[in-house]
Amino acid sequence: MTQVTIIHNPRCSKSRQTLALLQEQDCEIQVVEYLKSPLVRSEIEGLLVKLNISVRELMRTKETEYKEQGLANEDLTQAQLIQAIVETPKLLERPIVLANDKAAIGRPPENVLAIL
Repeated sequence: MTQVTIIHNPRCSKSRQTLALLQEQDCEIQVVEYLKSPLVRSEIEGLLVKLNISVRELMRTKETEYKEQGLANEDLTQAQLIQAIVETPKLLERPIVLANDKAAIGRPPENVLAIL
């Protein structure tokens, strides 16, 4: 049985759809509600490596907080952007599924099937 972790927001429809899709698979699922238990810097850095994306690709750039905090500024470093996610977890793209030492963003939810 595949062990899977989903970084989840139960209020997000894509996150709920991805969780339902995982429940249909033969998986042991650990749910991490990142708004209740925010990720730390090292966890975010690990996600970036596994996803092989930039920190901006991991951010919800349409959130009000992104604009309010001036995060579109191209002069900001990766460390500063990661710190913004640590301090404002709502900025983290979701859902993210980890399985088999890989990660995938569930947008669309079927994206996660590739790592199971």
